[in-house]
Amino acid sequence: MNSKSNRSSNISGFLIIAAIIITSFNLQAQPGQGTISLFKFGVHADPMITWFGSDNSVVVNKGARPGFNFGVSVYRYFGPNYSFSTGINLISAGGRLLSSDTTIFYISHSQSLKLVKVNPGEAIVYKIQYLSVPLGLKLQTNQIGYITFFTDLGVDPKVVIGGKADIPSRNIKGENAMQEIRMFNMSYHIIAGIEYGVGGNTTVVLGLGFDNNFLDITREKGNQPVDKITHKLLSIRLGVNF
Repeated sequence: MNSKSNRSSNISGFLIIAAIIITSFNLQAQPGQGTISLFKFGVHADPMITWFGSDNSVVVNKGARPGFNFGVSVYRYFGPNYSFSTGINLISAGGRLLSSDTTIFYISHSQSLKLVKVNPGEAIVYKIQYLSVPLGLKLQTNQIGYITFFTDLGVDPKVVIGGKADIPSRNIKGENAMQEIRMFNMSYHIIAGIEYGVGGNTTVVLGLGFDNNFLDITREKGNQPVDKITHKLLSIRLGVNF
């Protein structure tokens, strides 16, 4: 019940913030005849493949996990082909880590702390939810027929709003792993793709994106090896801009 309640609360809070952003920026201003609106916004739903990187050979990535990114985007144009981009994203991502040493993994179970012994070669599967606010620069070509090519580059401050772990060898599934995950992270992103005009200012967006969380995502507790675990996300951008 607690996990369902927390998940519902996270989604409700995200939708409220998204609605505020859309309402605040859905003000169309025409700077001159033949130019685009100063402000545009969009929505996207991006399937993802996510995995970890490690700087320590003792702890290694052991396979990728599916993920998903749902969000709203806001663009503030300062030229026909240039805009500042921001918005808000709710990201569900994960990965698998495997250690060659015996480690103790910390999970929160029934409002108490539980220590689990993980033997060498036993994988830990992480499931992490981020709330992120991307800050970027979008560059786009002039429209060619119905198509515009674009790229978006920037940085993304992230807050972890949920973290669970599975340890299949211990029959542990969906346990709270926030004791093992750092609350804040930062990434850079790059997205490239096309926008297809379907009428007025409305375009359908298709692109490919890469997002790299370059700060350590895991905590080092007890006898756990000192490492830097980064999180990488490869996504397909599916969206609509207005």
